[in-house]
Amino acid sequence: MEDKKVIADNDISALSTPVPIREIEGREWWLWAFAVAVTLVLLLGMVSLTIPGLHLRPGSTDWLDLKEWIRGLAALVLMFDVYTLYQHFQIQRIRRQLTERDQLFQLITENAADMIAVVDAKGKRLYNSPAYQWVLGYSAEELKSTSPIDQIHPEDRQRVIQAAEKARLTGRGERLEYRIRHKDGSWRILESTASAIRGPKGDTAGLVIVNRDITERKLAEQLLNHASFHDGLTNLPNRALFLDRLGHALTLAQRHPNYQFAVLFIDVDQFKVINDSLGHSQGDELLIQVGQRLTASLRGMDTVSRPQDADRPRSLVADNTLARLGGDEFTVLLDDIRDPSDGIRVAQRIQEKLAAPFLISGQEVVVTASVGIALSNPVSKAEELLRDAEIAMYRAKQAGKARCELFDPTMHSAAVKRLRLETDLRKALELDEFSVFYQPIVSLQTGKICGFEALTRWQRPTGVVMPNDFIPVADETGLILPMNRLLMQQASRQVVLWQSQFPADPPLAMSVNITSKQFAQPELVAEIALILEEAGLAPQNFQVEITETIAMGDEKRAEEMLAEFKALGVRVSIDDFGTGYSSLSRLQRFSVDSLKIDRAFICNMDTEPESREMVRLIIMLAHNLGLKVVAEGAETEEHVKQLQQLGCEMAQGYFFSRPADPHAMSTLLSYFRRESPALQSAQQG
Repeated sequence: MEDKKVIADNDISALSTPVPIREIEGREWWLWAFAVAVTLVLLLGMVSLTIPGLHLRPGSTDWLDLKEWIRGLAALVLMFDVYTLYQHFQIQRIRRQLTERDQLFQLITENAADMIAVVDAKGKRLYNSPAYQWVLGYSAEELKSTSPIDQIHPEDRQRVIQAAEKARLTGRGERLEYRIRHKDGSWRILESTASAIRGPKGDTAGLVIVNRDITERKLAEQLLNHASFHDGLTNLPNRALFLDRLGHALTLAQRHPNYQFAVLFIDVDQFKVINDSLGHSQGDELLIQVGQRLTASLRGMDTVSRPQDADRPRSLVADNTLARLGGDEFTVLLDDIRDPSDGIRVAQRIQEKLAAPFLISGQEVVVTASVGIALSNPVSKAEELLRDAEIAMYRAKQAGKARCELFDPTMHSAAVKRLRLETDLRKALELDEFSVFYQPIVSLQTGKICGFEALTRWQRPTGVVMPNDFIPVADETGLILPMNRLLMQQASRQVVLWQSQFPADPPLAMSVNITSKQFAQPELVAEIALILEEAGLAPQNFQVEITETIAMGDEKRAEEMLAEFKALGVRVSIDDFGTGYSSLSRLQRFSVDSLKIDRAFICNMDTEPESREMVRLIIMLAHNLGLKVVAEGAETEEHVKQLQQLGCEMAQGYFFSRPADPHAMSTLLSYFRRESPALQSAQQG
């Protein structure tokens, strides 16, 4: 091993003669020349004393001169000896310094984590530090038997050769990254810097190359970059990466008019209900499986990225077309489609794939999805096209869910109108533009008003806005919470006033509708209790109405909330009964006082025998469960007559009164203190 080091050192020193070594060699040659010259002079002086005729007699002047000359010569020799001794010490000092420097260089190169290599002007290896074996697994013998280019990745070789040539020509090396093969066959990434070794004439005699293994750092950077553009739950691309890919597709569409693509916006229907019912961890598992099914359902030509390099880490490979924007929202970029119908076919295939039950923690879960489709438009921006697909998705949800809708410009106009409506709703709250209208609920046995339903009306400067036009938006945005709080406060105070003005037994009652957003509020019951207390209204004279869809959406939550209402003393009614997916048998577990039959059945009672039979069955089964029935939508005398015959307790509708302001209802209460002639006629008939 020592011999190999000596050989390597000799190879390195052969590249150039360092300045300190040239200085030592110069001093030594000068010292030897001076010593030879002095020796010759002394020799000639001694020889001259032996030449015949030159012998001088003692005491003569010449003899004295000769003695002086010999003394001077001896002094000169002494000075030469002193100087020679000084130079010898200087040379030894320099040699010690060089030895120490060589030892330090050897210590650094032998223990450095970076790989240090020396090559000559032709690229031949002269020296490789031991780090090569630590990092790449190659021994010194294996490295000397190969060219430095052999282990470099074929795609990077030309760059490395060009960088080395530039370093030889300019004397300055640039930082370079390239891949090199490990002895085990894997690829490592090196960061390299080359420095030129100058020869005696200033030319480049070789290169010193310092290599650092940055594989782990590059992998960490790739993982960080991956995390920046991918969803942490499903490992699918996120919104940023999807918009980037969508931007590329738009650029291509602008350059090539025949190129078309489509964007699919997919939303899992009723995911919040599923997530709340199963728990968030199971909800996450469902989203993961949804992402997997979406990936599997896309055809190969949809530019879905697939792992192709076995050496590439799995975590860095993802689908660049399918993305998760967040929550239960997914998007798909369909590349190079031939016809708009292609997008519809893919959307339908996706819905079919998602329709099969999912197995979540041993439990089967069935979901549906609404899909919005937006076709490529060369003048659109990526964000605008994604927005169009989302608008189409919301249109699919409004049309009944589990559907796909193709975007058209009228949808955008509707979305802009909705946004303007939301803005106006917020301003209306600040300007106190909301008021309460009331519709009477009439007892079909006595013909008297037994209560009212409170309804919010929006009094804009341009006219009254009906609830169906703004309540859904208010519920989605959460504005319904302050609106209904105001409604309950005003309605509670108003019914207390009417109770004092129009005493009855039992007292007049007030009903208010509870939306899904309100029903999800844990503090709802406590809030109602405070409102009733402030208004001085007895809880038994206050009734909350919830739709059967809300009641059956999360049965456990509904049972808890309705039990709290009953504990407070508030009555509960199921609104719009018959239009949802519940059954009367499921209501047995709920603390409910009455049912409201949906107006769709009541309006058709006199023309459709099936509707009348449905009303009869609901009334009969409700009575068997001890529930009272309110018929909503009684508009004609015939409706009232048939409801009375079927034993329905109460009704409300245009036959009695349209919703109106408190002043109109006070007038109506005065009128209904006497039995209504129309109701008398219906009873007599």
